[in-house]
Amino acid sequence: MVIIIMGVSGSGKSTIGQMLASALNWSFSDADSFHSSANVEKMSKGIPLSDADRIPWLLAMQRAIAQWLQEERDMVLACSALKSTYREMLDIDPDRIRLVYLKGSFELIQKRLESRQNHFMNKELLQSQFDTLEEPKSAIIVDASQPPETLLQQIITNLGICK
Repeated sequence: MVIIIMGVSGSGKSTIGQMLASALNWSFSDADSFHSSANVEKMSKGIPLSDADRIPWLLAMQRAIAQWLQEERDMVLACSALKSTYREMLDIDPDRIRLVYLKGSFELIQKRLESRQNHFMNKELLQSQFDTLEEPKSAIIVDASQPPETLLQQIITNLGICK
């Protein structure tokens, strides 16, 4: 199974994803590692990525998901997956892929990004992420303002996975 933890930058995808993978004894991967250096450079300069910029990134993750599923490797993937078309590209096997949406207000996420250090994502891009975001209709939705331990328990309960 692959669990995709989605949301805007600063919603807690990596933190919650790593906690979930650890709690389930699964592997973890971060979508940031699939970006080209050109994409990382654009984002660090405050330039939003276009759909064309994102296609190679999405295809690389799609290939990785296919490989994980073929190997029957349980994975947690932290990925913004802001648009429904992006999620459709990643959801190559709806029976074995689950989506968790970390939903947070602009104000909450902005506050988090202001205190974040050593990350390439420019905080000036937050508005473009919220503008791009198409909230999922079929996902486990959790309130990103909750403490990480609470989120973890909510996600595990909603997934119905025994630890």
